[in-house]
Amino acid sequence: MRKELSILIIIIFGLFLGLIALDLTFGDPDNTAMDDYFIQNGQEQAATNNIVTTIVFDYRGFDTLGESTVLFTAVIGVALMYRKLVKGDADENE
Repeated sequence: MRKELSILIIIIFGLFLGLIALDLTFGDPDNTAMDDYFIQNGQEQAATNNIVTTIVFDYRGFDTLGESTVLFTAVIGVALMYRKLVKGDADENE
């Protein structure tokens, strides 16, 4: 019973991924007005030649700060879990 359920879940997941892949257009990104705005005004507004850095740090600074905060919190959480596990193992051996 477990084997059949596992196979069914894998098949459903594979079909789901297949449907998603059929809708994707790789190598053909949409060109939006926002792209043109960044290219035309990025150097003047941010005083830098690297448009990627301008977008990440100047236009999307708060978003990047939020992503960094989430990543830092996740790393601290995992470190604390491992610290607790190692400390717990040391207590059992004593």
